[in-house]
Order: sequence, then C-alpha cells, then structure tokens
Amino acid sequence: MGKLWDKGIETNKLVEQFTVGLDREMDLYLAPFDVLGTMAHITMLESIGLLGSDELPVLLAELKKIYATTQSGNFVIEDDVEDVHSQVEFLLTKALGDMGKKVHSGRSRNDQVLVDMKLYLRHEVEEIVGLVKSLFDTLIQLSNKYKDYLMPGYTHLQVAMPSSFGVWFGAYAESLSDDLTMLRAAYKIINQNPLGSAAGYGSSFPLNRTMTTRLLGFNDLNYNVVYSQMGRGKTEQNLSFAMAALAQTLSRMAMDMCMYNSQDLGFVKLPDEFTTGSSIMPHKKNPDVWELVRGKCNRIKALPTDITLTISNLPSGYHRDLQLLKEQIIPAINDIKQCLTLAELMLKNVKIKENILAEPKYALAFSVEVVNKLVLEGMPFRDAYKKVALDIQAGKFVPETHVNHTHEGSIGNLCNEQISNKFNATLNEFEFNSVANAISNLLK
Repeated sequence: MGKLWDKGIETNKLVEQFTVGLDREMDLYLAPFDVLGTMAHITMLESIGLLGSDELPVLLAELKKIYATTQSGNFVIEDDVEDVHSQVEFLLTKALGDMGKKVHSGRSRNDQVLVDMKLYLRHEVEEIVGLVKSLFDTLIQLSNKYKDYLMPGYTHLQVAMPSSFGVWFGAYAESLSDDLTMLRAAYKIINQNPLGSAAGYGSSFPLNRTMTTRLLGFNDLNYNVVYSQMGRGKTEQNLSFAMAALAQTLSRMAMDMCMYNSQDLGFVKLPDEFTTGSSIMPHKKNPDVWELVRGKCNRIKALPTDITLTISNLPSGYHRDLQLLKEQIIPAINDIKQCLTLAELMLKNVKIKENILAEPKYALAFSVEVVNKLVLEGMPFRDAYKKVALDIQAGKFVPETHVNHTHEGSIGNLCNEQISNKFNATLNEFEFNSVANAISNLLK
C-alpha cells in the first residue's frame, strides 16, 4: 500500500522500520481523534467550496463508521500502513473511491498529528482530573473520619510533635488541589486549535480556522502557523510538569504508607488481599501496590526532563524527533491514571490503628505541648523550653497528652471545607461540558 507521501521510490526496509518506530502502536490511541479532526476539517472544506455539498454527508457518514470502530476496539492499523492518518484515508478511499482522496486538501500530516495530540491530551486530562477528583473526595472523607486519631509527626525521621490522620489525609487532599491548578494551566495550553497550520506555514486555500476551532470545541486558536508547529513538544512539556507534580504527591503518599504499614510502626494495616507474600518467608505481607505507585511516579517525575531533552535546540518547523514525544507521554499518562486508581482503592480499604500516641515511646512527642502550657501559665517561652529540656534530660518529663490545636489547618481545625472549596473552584474552570457538547454535535 502506498504512503501519503509516496513518490514511487521504495524506502529501504531498515530505514522504514526505524522511522516508523512505535507509531502504529501509539497511533491507536490517536485514532478516534484523527477521525474527529478529519470530520471538522472536511466540514470546513465544504464551506469554502473544496468539497461538494453532496460529498460532505457521504464522507461524514463513512467517518462516523470508522469512529465507531475506534470506540469498539476493532480499529487496526494494517502492517503495510504507515500511521493512523494513512489508515483513515485508506479506509475512506477504499469505501468511497476518489472522494476519499479529497480529505487531505489544506493540511499535512504534521497538521493532523498536532490536532490529534491536542484532542487526545485534552481527553486524557479530563480523565486524569476525574480520577484526581475521586481521590480528593476519598482523602477528605478519610480526613474527617479519622480527625481524632492521633499519630506522631516526624522531622528528620525522628518523633517530633503530635499529628493526626485527619491532618495527614487532609494534607494530601490539599496537595492535589495545587496539582489540579497545574493541570488546569496545562489544559488551557492544550485546548487551543492548531489545525490549519498545514506543514507549519499555512495554506493558499482560504481555510476557516475559526470554524474548525468551534467544531472541535477548542477554547481558542493557536493563531500563528509557525507557533502552531512549535507548540508540539511545548504542549507535552507543560502537561508533563503537571503530571510530575501529581506524581510527587502520589509517590510521597506511597512512601508514607509503606512506612506506616511496616511492623515497626504499624500505624495502618492493609487487607491481606491487597498485599503480596514472600517465596520463603511465610509471614510477609508486602505493600507492593504502594511500592509500584512510588516507582512509577518517580519515573513520571523524570518525564519533563525526558521531553525537554527531546525538544532541546530544535529550530522552528517540524522535525522527526517530535515523533518520539508520543512514546514518552502516552505510556506516562496510562501510568498516572493507573496509579491514581490504585491509590484510591488502597486508601478506601486501609485500617487505621487507634491510640498510637498512648504508647510510652511517643511520650516526648508532647514536649512542645508542655512548653506551650507553661507559657500559657505565664512563664517566658525560653524559660519554659529550658525547663522541659532539663526535665527530659533528668528523666522527670511528664507528658501533657491533651492536644488543643485550634488555628486554621491544625489538628482541631482541619479546614477541609475550605480546602474543598479551593479544589472545586479550580475544577469548575475546566471547559469539559463545552467540549463534550461540541464533539456530540460533530458526531450527530
């Protein structure tokens, strides 16, 4: 089968294998979005006279059939087809003859992959945001449920002061709120239409790029045609920073859970069916899920560097290096979604130990509480600090186990409602409904 750029010269097989790379595998993720982009493009072509009014409904009907195969899992890129763009055009031409060959007017494969990636990333961000929202809600629920379950707080991995599971769960909820802000910024960059930049320098056809922007539900255009091409890589890079921030939250949570689940601490317990065993140690119940969340998220934290190095020192215009971005960002997206799903599953099934701070080994966690009590009774802080320090050294320290923290965000005043309001305010800034309506109208 010929390629979209075929000029009658057969490509060396080794060169072809190397340059195609993992495109067939990665492009399966882009297939529904390539169809949507083509539907919007040909609707615009008909409006400017490059397609007949009798041809458009026929092409759209066939494209809807192809779209259905992408949704059912039956879409394939055949072995002798170079990429998803070639496969879609091949299917159209196979079904409709010369009419199918008209859909490429006014665009290039660079143009197609740009809009495909934007549509794909926009869709994936929406899915990630949904998983973040679900995890956030779980953390807030757990924070409220366990607000009175005290635990030691640590600095330098040494027992420091009283904390609580209410504070711990709430901390990761608020961390997700900031991660959502970064996802929102990335989404705003993603949700701009590059279609119509062609090979990066526009077209002599009178393309209506505002029309395709509306049809595909983009919030705005990438107006400058050269910058539209330059946006490839920059778009992925911006999303990778947001994903890395989210991965940092998850990996740190995973590390905490691995420690808290250990026999030495025993703050939490995972159900047996959520752990794995050892081939020689019958007692082992390993938190492998949390360890894999930690490992996968640590790899995602390297993603911005990986993408940055791929696009470093590239001049303006298209370069084949950019093909590698798909191999970097798509598996990472799959990983972060899986990690979010598994983290929530593990948290929903965790058991929390009660009365942890009643154990004598945690008595010194209350030293600050005793200092503060003396200050409230009138003793200068520095004198109170010295008295408690000397009592500890002399073995005479008596802990003050009543914890009375009332300020914003502390053990007794978690501010979970305010954290939820902050999270939901950012969530409401996404234009998911307008995108869904646009795509629904396009597929009618």
